[in-house]
Amino acid sequence: MESYLKILEAAKKAAIKAGDYLLSGVSEEKKIDFKGQVDLVTAFDRKSEEMIYQELSRAFPEHSFLAEEAIRKDNKSEYRWVVDPLDGTTNFAHGLPIFCVSIALTFRQEVVVGVIYDPNRREIFTAIKGEGAFLNDRPIKVSKTAELDKSLLATGFPYDVRTSPDNNLNHFASFAVKAQALRRCGSAALDLSYVACGRFDGFWEMKLKPWDLAAGSLLVKEAGGQTTDFYGRDFELSSPDIVASNGLIHQSMLEIISLNIIK
Repeated sequence: MESYLKILEAAKKAAIKAGDYLLSGVSEEKKIDFKGQVDLVTAFDRKSEEMIYQELSRAFPEHSFLAEEAIRKDNKSEYRWVVDPLDGTTNFAHGLPIFCVSIALTFRQEVVVGVIYDPNRREIFTAIKGEGAFLNDRPIKVSKTAELDKSLLATGFPYDVRTSPDNNLNHFASFAVKAQALRRCGSAALDLSYVACGRFDGFWEMKLKPWDLAAGSLLVKEAGGQTTDFYGRDFELSSPDIVASNGLIHQSMLEIISLNIIK
């Protein structure tokens, strides 16, 4: 759709502007605030969010806006931007170059445009509903790995890992002896991007927010993958958890997860 192509270009511009700003500050000393025991936020998160908001609200003043840190704008529009201005804040705060900017547009609660920009690798992942997924404008597809024991999986842990028994450690232990290997990179948006381009075969995580998952979930679907909740129901932004895969190992992943769900 021509209109979505224009929207995608605007989102890419905003993501690159914010991501390059983050990259310029990765080695600087940072003032860190805590939203929880292990949930960090920096001035860079907030500035990145403001930059994205200014870019997108100038181009699309009628759209609503939902971002992680502070900015909320409800224009009663069927279109809403869902933004994570810095996914991987803990990595960023420690100078670890694994973080990104995630921007998605929803229409009637369904993601129709997604952009994830990794400034460290100069990689920009993009998708429009029904139009496929791309990495730096080249088409991408999920992997063809069909067996769980040959799969490279990714996950993360919730911010209440110290206090809640429902903390993903049980799932992690089960997958550790079933998959070829596990990775914990610290950015759900990049994990989903890597499933979309075949670097990871599958990803699961719990207690995430819409801004963590919106763009990445569209990328996986448009790259030919599958996204559900832990019970195998179609993934929605309101879902409390996600399983994303190449589709071939999806049922095997759900079976492992089902053994450890805390009821």
